[in-house]
Amino acid sequence: MPMYAMSLGDDGAELRPLEPWQAEEFLAHMDRGREFIGARNGLPDVVTDLESSRAYLRLYAEKVAADSGRIHGIWSDGTLVGAVILRRLDTAAGTAEAGCWLEPSAAGKGLVTRAARVLIDWAIRVRGVHRVEWVVSSDNEPSIAVARRLGMTREAVLRQSYDYRGKRHDEEIWSVLAPDWKL
Repeated sequence: MPMYAMSLGDDGAELRPLEPWQAEEFLAHMDRGREFIGARNGLPDVVTDLESSRAYLRLYAEKVAADSGRIHGIWSDGTLVGAVILRRLDTAAGTAEAGCWLEPSAAGKGLVTRAARVLIDWAIRVRGVHRVEWVVSSDNEPSIAVARRLGMTREAVLRQSYDYRGKRHDEEIWSVLAPDWKL
């Protein structure tokens, strides 16, 4: 049983901090979802073996220690199936950027929306963040749907701003402001 876990609903899904000691489990998760996650997210190109898995989780442990970011895993039936992150957290400026990914077995169940809602609510209500951004490729409909369900507003399209695996993609900037946030 994990020391810290938050229920994400009646389906047994949980949100828990992801830490470097969980590098093997994180790598196994990345291996299960490598192709699916990698279709829109460069993380599978970064987390390729146990050492790189540990290094990625250590990077986030350092962000937590510096109060500049967070990573929380999404577990379903005891298996790590995805994560939500605060890629950036700047409480002095009142801004944060949230992100996510899932392996295919967990898609379409609302897990990211529920998990992101918890993380964003914490950033706004506990850490005093005023603005949370969600940056997404314009062709990533599932992630755009999450931004909509979270009550975010699309603010901009950055045309061909992101080179991913040799192809230029448009990125959309979505955000929610603290006064508009509804849990």
